[in-house]
Amino acid sequence: MKTGAGIAAATLALTLAAGGGYWFGQRPQAGHAEGEAAQGTPAADKPLYYRNPMGLPDTSPVPKKDPMGMDYIPVYAGEAEEPSTAAGAIRISTEKIQKLGVRTESAELRSLDRSLRVAGRVEIDERRSFTISPKFEGYVERLHVNVTGQPVAKGQPLFEAYSPELVSAQREYIIAAQGVEALKDAGSEAQAGMRQLAESSLSRLRNWDIPEDEIRALAKSGASRRTLGFRSPVTGIVIEKKAVQGMRFMPGEALYQVADLSSVWVLADVFEQDIGQIRVGAPARVRIDAYPDKVFEGRVSYVYPTLNAENRTVPVRVDLPNPGQLLKPSMFAQLELPVGSGRQVLTVSDSALIDSGTRQIVLIARGEGRFEPREVRPGARGARHVEILDGLKAGEQVVVSANFLLDAESNLKAVLSGFGAGQGSPGQNPATSKVAGHKAEGTVDGVDAGEGTVTLSHGPVASLNWPAMTMDFKVANPSLLKTLKPGSKVGVEFVERQPGEWVITAVTPAGSHTGH
Repeated sequence: MKTGAGIAAATLALTLAAGGGYWFGQRPQAGHAEGEAAQGTPAADKPLYYRNPMGLPDTSPVPKKDPMGMDYIPVYAGEAEEPSTAAGAIRISTEKIQKLGVRTESAELRSLDRSLRVAGRVEIDERRSFTISPKFEGYVERLHVNVTGQPVAKGQPLFEAYSPELVSAQREYIIAAQGVEALKDAGSEAQAGMRQLAESSLSRLRNWDIPEDEIRALAKSGASRRTLGFRSPVTGIVIEKKAVQGMRFMPGEALYQVADLSSVWVLADVFEQDIGQIRVGAPARVRIDAYPDKVFEGRVSYVYPTLNAENRTVPVRVDLPNPGQLLKPSMFAQLELPVGSGRQVLTVSDSALIDSGTRQIVLIARGEGRFEPREVRPGARGARHVEILDGLKAGEQVVVSANFLLDAESNLKAVLSGFGAGQGSPGQNPATSKVAGHKAEGTVDGVDAGEGTVTLSHGPVASLNWPAMTMDFKVANPSLLKTLKPGSKVGVEFVERQPGEWVITAVTPAGSHTGH
């Protein structure tokens, strides 16, 4: 008996010793743990927890599957979200940030001056264009300038005209002038009447635009001339000539058009949305395809009060010196017009904006790999920067490089959809923001067990505002295929696992539920 008791006691002591040694062996040692952390042993790669694969607020300390049979996703130490990043923000590991080449800049106050590039055309300065049009009937007796495009000087004869009416007016003036001279010793009443007749004849000649030197020569010689010369009123180019030698012309008929091209207009077509930024008096730079190495400097002189309804543009006039007459009327031109008020405004780099189509988003860098998507309201745009009217403060760090890669890396679209929850983004069906899953009833047209897909002709789905249609669905797990037979009428529950991928999570006999 004693011998058996001793053996039992010895056995119990050995067992306790072994258990105690095992406990001490398994207990973490401080130096050993630090060594593992420093060396990056596999213990450091152990997941902290597992998150729902559909992005739902559900985590698990151990691996598990969701109701659709998908595995929960492990979250490691470098990827864990802090409480401050859970509400709409995202977090990217430092290693991924370096790989993506993320770069940030501060939102700053700056003058958002920029140049507006528009197309235009060279036109004749209307103030420097003249038409030679006789005010009496006559005939073109002789042409001195007989070529369109010929340069002429001011006062240079263009043509000579014969007019019986003009000859008669000259003789009337000569007789009146001689009568005034003959009656200078007569009574005042006779002198006044003859002087009035002479002045009337002289006014008639002047009203016909007869040059003063011609009138003086007529008075001095006392003999009328058969023809009268017409001269150029300005130094310029004959841009139109209708006079033909021997032709008859009527009063008011344009025979010549002469333009001074030492200065021209450039008419720019500015789009409606930009016209409010154009300032009269602002400098303008003009480039012409014919002279790619030259830049012509001018100034904005006028903004027209009319809009072209066909192309939604407003003409803007630029006065431009034309030395050497390099600029020809009707040439095409490219203009740079400075726009902007010159005041200091809050701006960010134009690459910082992410345009979702209905909203403009910037990513705010919060440090330690954390980024907050924020909706902003952009204003005027410059060459490389854009004005921010609302949603941002000066000094905040915004992502200006690799922001679209961050979008792909962190599934930013899902974050933005949650960021806009409750706000009701334009075009969003209110029913879909409250429903995670959707229901429908229909007929199974086909099953592909290998691909795990089902072709279903279903009725309308109110929660998605869908009409009745036939489409393919995937199944969450193969066991669902047993209840989906071609020709059977079923009710299904489904979700959108990723954009455009619809997954059936449950199958019931038709009529057991109605769609949302």
